[in-house]
Formats: sequence, C-alpha cells, structure tokens
Amino acid sequence: MINRGKYPVLGVQISAIDYEYAVDAIVRAAKSRSPLAVSALAVHGVMTGFYDSVHRRRLNGLDLVTPDGQPVRWALNWIHGVKLPDRVYGPTMTLKVLTAAASEGVPVYFYGSKQETLDQLLDNLKRKFPNLKVVGAEPSKFRRLNPEEKQEVIQRIKDSGAAIAFVGLGCPRQEVWAYEYRDELSMPLLAVGAAFDFHAGVLPQAPSWMQNLGLEWLFRLIQEPGRLWKRYLFLNPVYLTFVFLEMLSVSKRAVLMPDGKEPEESYG
Repeated sequence: MINRGKYPVLGVQISAIDYEYAVDAIVRAAKSRSPLAVSALAVHGVMTGFYDSVHRRRLNGLDLVTPDGQPVRWALNWIHGVKLPDRVYGPTMTLKVLTAAASEGVPVYFYGSKQETLDQLLDNLKRKFPNLKVVGAEPSKFRRLNPEEKQEVIQRIKDSGAAIAFVGLGCPRQEVWAYEYRDELSMPLLAVGAAFDFHAGVLPQAPSWMQNLGLEWLFRLIQEPGRLWKRYLFLNPVYLTFVFLEMLSVSKRAVLMPDGKEPEESYG
C-alpha cells in the first residue's frame, strides 16, 4: 500500500501518488474551477530546488510534485519507505489527463514551446483524441514577461474557457510559471516539460526498458549531448551522493528514536 503524502527528497517535497490519484485530482480541480499547480520532477528538477532556496520554496508551494524520474521514485522508497510501484511520468500523465478531458468534455489550453512544435502537437492530439476540446494554444516568448504581458496571458487563458492548462517551458521556468500563475488562474496548471516535444514527434522518447531502469537520462544525453552533458554528468552523481547521505541520516534518526517518531525537518 502506498504511503501517500509529501516527502522531502533533498529538501524538495515530492508527492507520493500514482497516475490514478493525479488524474483524479486534476480533473476534479478542473471541474470545480479550483487552482492546482502540478509539476512532474526528474532529478534535474529536484536539483534546481536543492541548489536554490528561493526556487525550493516555489517548488514546495506547488500542490502536486510527482516523481517524474525513476531515481526520484527510488529516493522516496529508499528514504521514506513509501512503496511507490511506479513513477508518475509527465508525458504519460499528460496523455492520461487528456484522455479524461476528452471523455468528460473538459476544455484544455497549451502554453509554451515553439509555434511549429505546438502546431504539430495539436495535429497529433486531434488524431489521437478527436473529442478533445482544445480552446487555445500559444508559444513561449522565451523570456520573462513584463507585468502587462503577464496580465494579457492570464486574460487570454481565462477568456478561452479553458479548465486545464498544460505548460511546456522547460525546467525550471515552467515550475516558476505554475507557481506565479496559480492564484491568477482557477484551474490546474500542469508543468509537463518535454511532453510537448515528445507528443509532437519533435524528440524521440527512450525505449521502455531504459525508462524502467532509470536510464532515460542516458538516452537523452545521446540525443542532445551539447545541451545536456552538464545536467546529467554533473547533477546525477551529486544527486545520488546526497540521496545516500539522506538515507544514512534517516537511518541514524531511526536508531536514535526507537519509538519511530522523527523530528520535523527544516530545509530553510
């Protein structure tokens, strides 16, 4: 049985949930027009919060932060004994939410990426989900918006009638976006990263066996070595080192506190 809740992995609170729980929470929030900021975090996303205390507070202010990468799921299980059987991968979660949205007539909006990627994405989704109500899509400006532009985006999304917004700006920009727009838009905001590129057919996804073994990073590194080598060859070993240290810390507390009660952790 999954021990649901949020658990810290290197100071970032990760939601111990499965696809069913995530999709149900998103659809319920969409139908009730309730704000819900969601992100799917892999190792790189966790490390952005680990190194930046301001961004860590943003991440911990999101409503759901799913374990997008297998190493994040493993950390939940190793450190906290969560028993999570699978990760909640952003691209897969996207398809599951779109399936529910198409079935229940929930209108959706897409924000981010390039115009040509969005065009291909919408063409593909139209074929896959003929009943899906896409009420708007706009590309990223690839810079921070000024206050006037931000309000224009908010108004466009509101006027579209959307009940769910998918955000594809890349990590960590999309998490910042979801955090900043959450209270302005009464709907689920899903920061799903490379899902736009994958489902548009712009980038190939790793084979299932590599995903299951936590080797998706290697596949992506081979695809984009110039852009991703620092992210994976530096951050991955650092992540594993600090996860190991956190495991030792939890084990030590368990020995020192045999009643099973652990002191509340603070990550500043």
